[in-house]
Amino acid sequence: MTIGSSHDDSAVRAAELAANSRHRADTTEAQDSQHNDGWRIGVLYSRTGVTSATESEHFFGTVLAIEEINAACGVDGRLLDPVAYDPKSDPEEYRRLATRMLQEDDVTVIFGCSTSSSRKAVLPVIERKNALLWYCSIYEGFEYSPNVIYTGAVPNQNSMQLAAYLLHNRGKRFFLIGADYIYPRESNRIMRDMVEDHGGEIVEELYLPSDADPSALEDVVREIKAVEPDVVFSTLIGRGARAFYKLYREHGVDPARIPIASLTMTEGETRMIGAGLCDGHIVSASYFNTLGNERNSRFLEAWRARFGEQPASMWSEMAYNQVHLFALALARTGSLDTAKLVEAVREVEFDSPEGPLRIDPENNHAILTPRIAVCRPDGAFDVVWEGSSPVKPDPYLTSYGFTEFWLDGEPA
Repeated sequence: MTIGSSHDDSAVRAAELAANSRHRADTTEAQDSQHNDGWRIGVLYSRTGVTSATESEHFFGTVLAIEEINAACGVDGRLLDPVAYDPKSDPEEYRRLATRMLQEDDVTVIFGCSTSSSRKAVLPVIERKNALLWYCSIYEGFEYSPNVIYTGAVPNQNSMQLAAYLLHNRGKRFFLIGADYIYPRESNRIMRDMVEDHGGEIVEELYLPSDADPSALEDVVREIKAVEPDVVFSTLIGRGARAFYKLYREHGVDPARIPIASLTMTEGETRMIGAGLCDGHIVSASYFNTLGNERNSRFLEAWRARFGEQPASMWSEMAYNQVHLFALALARTGSLDTAKLVEAVREVEFDSPEGPLRIDPENNHAILTPRIAVCRPDGAFDVVWEGSSPVKPDPYLTSYGFTEFWLDGEPA
């Protein structure tokens, strides 16, 4: 297998981890010399920088899926052959490395990017080369590309449900805090519109740099204490988000009275923050590792066998899912041709840890079941609300209505 190098030790270690999938299948491959060439794919997740915690989970989920597929003799007898780089949480580095993959590494399919800024950095390159990007992060919507498969939730699959739940269970006064880039600003705009359209009030809306200074975060916590909102909706990311949760408790803000609600704070980061510090905070997501189904049990068993005590989360699970979806589509096409893969992925379904996973042929986004959960003292999550069925993605959010989430005049 050919593995690229970004001339960074962490990227080399990441590449070596992905390479294990090939090493474990060497014997099988040798038995079939007709398929000695693998399916070359790109893996572009940051192992360093501001978003390294989240993107490392993307990376591990991708590695586990590749290893499972290759252990089962790959696709049509050919192994998945990953080229991995570390873009270091830098949009310009994403663009440079995506270009390198497509021009020098014989790659036409890339699993990668986490933030919207990184996705938008590589999108022109992907489209110009008619390649295919698999994007597993939740995002703000308002985008469609025939060259992207979007497997993360969009606002009508997480934000709408969260707004309805918070208005009914926490109150009407919302404090919005976010990192200063595309996703937080758009997510807060959507949340503001939904809250105000349903009788709520935004008492403050603030933005900080992605890697915010602790003193700036402390100022935000002090303001929260002063205005006493019913809930804080946070779209902070990475180190800044983790510091915010710690400062919240250090300054004596009680989550039982003023919880932080988020779309992104999951099991891996609650462990990094300190489980007890996250007790009582709220998250809206399609997957939590406490889901009690057989497929999730098998996934968690494989995850722990491979990565030990590092908890699986939405970030790793969706990255894992999309590689398996790709493999199902590839088995149908026998080709890495972008148009053929896109057509095929619209026709397959993967039995994922969160439930049956399909792609909506109208917009290339995933059909997902929304869930809302509250963090426990041990850092895991108890699901307190779950959609009755999977929700079709509406990336352009043509309706803000809560009708489907209300029962007998009350939010579900």
